[in-house]
Amino acid sequence: MLSVLGFVGALALITGLIHLYLWKRLVRDTTRPGLWRRVGGVTALVLALLVPATLAGTRGGLHWLAWPGYLWLALMFYLLVLLVVLEVPMLVARLVLRRRAVTAEPTAAAPEPVLVGAAGPADPPAVDAVAPDDHDPSRRLLLARGAAIFAGLTAVGVTGYGVRTALGPPQLDRVRIPLAKLPRSMDGLRIATVSDIHLGPLLGRAHTERIVAAINRLDADIVAVVGDLVDGTVAELGEAASPLRGLRSRYGSFFVTGNHEYYSGVEEWVQEVDRLGLRVLQNKRVEIAARGGVLDLAGVNDVSGQGTGLAAGPDYAAALGDRDPSRPVVLLAHQPVAAVEAAKYGVDLQLSGHTHGGQIVPFNLAVRLEQPIVSGLGEVDGTKVYVTNGAGFWGPPVRVGAPPQVTLVELRAP
Repeated sequence: MLSVLGFVGALALITGLIHLYLWKRLVRDTTRPGLWRRVGGVTALVLALLVPATLAGTRGGLHWLAWPGYLWLALMFYLLVLLVVLEVPMLVARLVLRRRAVTAEPTAAAPEPVLVGAAGPADPPAVDAVAPDDHDPSRRLLLARGAAIFAGLTAVGVTGYGVRTALGPPQLDRVRIPLAKLPRSMDGLRIATVSDIHLGPLLGRAHTERIVAAINRLDADIVAVVGDLVDGTVAELGEAASPLRGLRSRYGSFFVTGNHEYYSGVEEWVQEVDRLGLRVLQNKRVEIAARGGVLDLAGVNDVSGQGTGLAAGPDYAAALGDRDPSRPVVLLAHQPVAAVEAAKYGVDLQLSGHTHGGQIVPFNLAVRLEQPIVSGLGEVDGTKVYVTNGAGFWGPPVRVGAPPQVTLVELRAP
């Protein structure tokens, strides 16, 4: 309970500070005292309250908050980034204006000599000095408005592009990954990989149907769904997930849990996914016998499941221990960071998701602080790791720089 209150408190503080900054740059600096400034202040306050209300309300069934709340979250993010970037050129422009103001002030004329004892002209009245920064407030107002308009139009344009990308069809990518232990007879074995479908308030059955159709067109040997299928309970989203029953593959379709399954009733979802025909690999390993060779396919629970009871966290020993080391092994693990432990068991390839490829540039830079690989193929301690961008989104229905993706992983023999 205390941890939840702490999270809510931290979220409220951060959201409040961001909106205070946006109010300063977009309202106070661009308007004169009066009605419009008051309207802008009230709007900023309402939008500041909308963010935590959306995050809490969508969890409580208030799904109508999702579109306005999450769209504003994306706009807020890009407005913040753009205005912070503009701080430097704005500072330079203000310094230039100040310098011009100082240069433009008339130079005081030298006083005429006066004879001692003679009656001189009356002393000129004292003139109050004008602060250079206040010399021409209209110019500073124009500068602030120009920056606000530029940031606003750019943020709206980028967000609109991101919405179109996020709600569009997933990009179909193919990647060839050589495995040293793969038998020559299994060369070309294909694994259709998808993650982060994120069925929820904004994505429903039609989203699932489109992904299933895309995967089936790949004619894969194996289908791997590597976590974060849902953002809601089976009662809420069971119908939206039902098209998964139509997945086709030669040697089976497999699923591992992601962190969002643990927020959505993981035990019920494990049973539901199994009912839909996907085999759930909960710290388990299966043998894929194909084309005269054998490959080990293993799966581990997500790291966020640690200490949650029946569907506990990852158990690498259970999934990878006591196996024939001469066989190649492919591990399904939702988060790329699992490769740090998986590498200790000689995993040849790990297939992961979780990162969304960063979802919203430049947020991908922050993801690198937590995960060793954000998108694509990389290596962790000798284990190859492929991270897919995922086919859905979380939070804002926006993707910039990381399009939704379904990947056909083709295994190649040396």
